[in-house]
Amino acid sequence: MERLKKDLDEHTHLAEERLDRLKYLQADFDNYRKWTEKDKAAIIAMANENLIKDLLVILDDFDQALPSLEQEKNKEGMVMVRKKMLKILKEYGLQPIECKGKKFDPHFHEVICTERCNEEQNTILEDMGKGYQLKSKVIRPSKVKIAEHITENEGENNG
Repeated sequence: MERLKKDLDEHTHLAEERLDRLKYLQADFDNYRKWTEKDKAAIIAMANENLIKDLLVILDDFDQALPSLEQEKNKEGMVMVRKKMLKILKEYGLQPIECKGKKFDPHFHEVICTERCNEEQNTILEDMGKGYQLKSKVIRPSKVKIAEHITENEGENNG
């Protein structure tokens, strides 16, 4: 009877060890599965980002071409194509960076030049190159002209 009880205890202990090992393996597999899903999502996002960056060049071309088509009958079609393209890109998370009249932020803007004026220091005066965000990531900063504030003393001394 004692030998059977000892065998039962050994087998119970062995079963518990194997159950614990199985639980660890299952947890490791779940972590691996989550990691691979996250990695896959990151790869897809990166592929989308590269494609959208390439398409921004076409969007820029539309923005440059449309003003020159004032009198042409094809302008409406070009405007429609541009709107459709923007709509599709927005569905993927593309957002233009609004900047005119806002304060300069190096995370969103790239200073191309400054202009001395009475505006508050580092206020964006002009958007010289449209910037875009993909979801929350800046994929192309806005190229901007910012204000360099003239103090009253400078204005009087310089004429």
